[in-house]
Amino acid sequence: MRLKKRIWSILPIVLCLGLFAGCRQNNAPSSDTPKTQPANTPVCHTDSLFAFVKAQTDFGPRIPNSAAQKACADWLRTRLEGFGAQVEVQEFESLRWDKARLKGYNITASFFPQKTNRILLCAHWDSRPYADHDPDPNMVLNPIDGANDGASGTAVLLEIARLLQTDTPQMGVDIVLFDLEDSGRPSHVPHVSGDEYTWCLGAQYWSENFSGVNRPLFGILLDMVGTQEPCFTMEATSMYYAPDIMRKVWEKAALMGYGNIFLNRSTGALIDDHLFVNNIANIPTIDIVHHDNGTSSGFFPQWHTLQDNLEHISPATLKMVGDVLLAVIFGK
Repeated sequence: MRLKKRIWSILPIVLCLGLFAGCRQNNAPSSDTPKTQPANTPVCHTDSLFAFVKAQTDFGPRIPNSAAQKACADWLRTRLEGFGAQVEVQEFESLRWDKARLKGYNITASFFPQKTNRILLCAHWDSRPYADHDPDPNMVLNPIDGANDGASGTAVLLEIARLLQTDTPQMGVDIVLFDLEDSGRPSHVPHVSGDEYTWCLGAQYWSENFSGVNRPLFGILLDMVGTQEPCFTMEATSMYYAPDIMRKVWEKAALMGYGNIFLNRSTGALIDDHLFVNNIANIPTIDIVHHDNGTSSGFFPQWHTLQDNLEHISPATLKMVGDVLLAVIFGK
């Protein structure tokens, strides 16, 4: 089955790395999971993380050309400005798989712009216009909340932005929230050659227009990081473009006590925003993305269904991912 995130034509060389492996069951972190937090490193708060997910889903499905999309974009900009960032909203238009014209909003928030050594943190904030994997065939044309697939990664980056108001790392931080990631050709429509480019439209546009000024040393993308039984593996696109960065992040997670969730195992290559950031903007970027060996999609059970809602979000998982990112940002 050809799904959104599997690369077949763009990056065939990395498919040989795609050894599928799953995390052990019942490995969900709890709010009191023992860990070693590096000294002088802030920590994420579960209450604000969950509130950031809820605030996004409260707008309704954040799909292209909708009132919810524009309202959420304005809210994201206002929140990031309130956290002290220099914010730029990149408005753009792109063509959907069926040639419909879509309006998009990429949102960039820069912290400590005077610092030349910088890290890029990114996620997509839009939600899927089609519940094309919903078990009810009558629901496949309905848009989804995207609590995990979209809102979770954005919530973690908002929490990091909140903490950067009072804690200053040695490196500068650029947060980019991509729009129009999840508007690719739905599974109930026959696929054609080049369908991989119908995904990640915001990341493609941002990468094509990246100026190269104050280029980040590396980037980390978050996608689907709020599930209740998380599993993060060494995804093959990341390992192809930025293996040293992936190993560094995974080693940091293991030192913090999360080695049973950040697995030192390879899984197949994905079409996600980081592919285009690597390919076009030439910023070595990895993807922290949930992998599930127990589903036909390889993603969490509610992926691209109407059940991707707040009920299935784990604040403890969000905190774990955020704390690992903070350890990387504030690490020596």
